[in-house]
Amino acid sequence: MENKTSKYFKYAIGEIVLVVIGILIALQINNWNDYQKNQKYQKEIILLIDQNLKSDSIAISKSLNKSKIAINYTNRLLKEVTSKNYADSLNFWMGKIIRFERFKSQSSAFEVLKSKGIDIIEDNELLLALISYYDQILFNVYQSLNDVEQSFQDDWMPVLRKEMIDYKWDKFCKPINSKEFLEKSSTITLFKLYNDNREGGVFNLESALSKISEIRQLNKKYIND
Repeated sequence: MENKTSKYFKYAIGEIVLVVIGILIALQINNWNDYQKNQKYQKEIILLIDQNLKSDSIAISKSLNKSKIAINYTNRLLKEVTSKNYADSLNFWMGKIIRFERFKSQSSAFEVLKSKGIDIIEDNELLLALISYYDQILFNVYQSLNDVEQSFQDDWMPVLRKEMIDYKWDKFCKPINSKEFLEKSSTITLFKLYNDNREGGVFNLESALSKISEIRQLNKKYIND
C-alpha cells in the first residue's frame, strides 16, 4: 500500500512538473511573439517618422533659403541707401524682404508613436533625438517664424498701406516716393529689426536641419535591416 501511494505521489509530481514546463514554454513563446511584434512595429514607425522628417527637411530648406535671400537683400539695400542710391532694383529687393515664411511639421508618425508608447523605441540615443526635435527644436522654429510673421502684420502692413503705390508678394514693393521712404530713420530701423528677427529664424531652421540629419542617420540601421 505504501509503495502504491509513493508511486502515485511521484506520478503526480511528474505531472505537475510537466504542466509547469509547458506553461513556461508557452510563456516563452508568447514573449518571443510579442518581441517580434514590437520589433516589426518599431521598424514600421521609424520608417514613417523618417518619411515625415524627409518632408520636414525639404520644407525647412525652402524656408531657410528664402530667409537667407531676404537677409542678403536687406544688407545690400542698407548699403545702397547709405550710398544714396535709390535705383528701381531696390523695389524688387524689397519684394523679397517684406514677406514671411511659414512651416508646418509632418509629425503624424511621432504622434502615433506617443499614443502607443515611446518606450517601443529601444535606442535611447534615437529616442532622445526625436524628443529633442519634436518637443523643443520645432517649438523654436515655430516661434522664430511667428516673430517674423507678426512683425510683418504689425509693422509692415501699416507701412504698405500708407507708403506703397504697388506691392506684389515676393515680387516687388514700390514706394510712392522711394527716396523719401528710404531716407526715413524709422524705415531703416524697421529693416534692421526685421533682419534681426530673420537671423534668429535662420539659426533655428539650421538647428532643425542638423537634428533631422542626425535622426535620419540613426534611423538607417532600422530601415536598412
